[in-house]
Amino acid sequence: MRQADPKPYWNTNVARHPGILRAVPESCGDALDVGCGDGLLARKLAERAKRVTGIDKSPEMIACARNLAAGYPDLTFVEGDFLSADLPAAGYDFICSVTTIHHMDFEAALIRMRELLRPGGTLMVVGLAREASVAEWAALIAAAPIVRITKVLRRARGPEGMPVAVPQMSYGQVRAAARRLLPGMHYRRHVLRRYSLTWEKPAR
Repeated sequence: MRQADPKPYWNTNVARHPGILRAVPESCGDALDVGCGDGLLARKLAERAKRVTGIDKSPEMIACARNLAAGYPDLTFVEGDFLSADLPAAGYDFICSVTTIHHMDFEAALIRMRELLRPGGTLMVVGLAREASVAEWAALIAAAPIVRITKVLRRARGPEGMPVAVPQMSYGQVRAAARRLLPGMHYRRHVLRRYSLTWEKPAR
């Protein structure tokens, strides 16, 4: 029997979960959550995919995720570095990652996700970037009041012990690199200081 998540929480990462779940292909067999943290999104994915794997390099986060996964027989958590972990090539119908890719080499991570995705599968990355251009700073300033108010009203918080890192790439650099590595990908910048990349791997 599945246990309910203790003390449900919301933050600007969780805010992107509904869009990620909508992107899961119908009849999804295998899904991979890169940088799964405490497994909150992975547990949601388990309602839409037959098998779900979450991977994270933090021992504390993986321990927490495994503890909360009671009652999810087709949910597996792997502790390790995504770029070098033993994962099946072209083994997933859906791959997602939320605010994790800036902890890694961006291009290497996107290439690995591309290789792990089955033909016809869907990739969705939600990430953080830094402001560099005038337009990017203007967007940040305009959204700041909305972000602050939303966080207060929703009592934003996250699981303790979640690793953090400062993004090195700008939004423009992220968009340019992703377009080169994932032809036809869809880029969107969100109000709550996130961007998303969505890509469908061409079917053979």
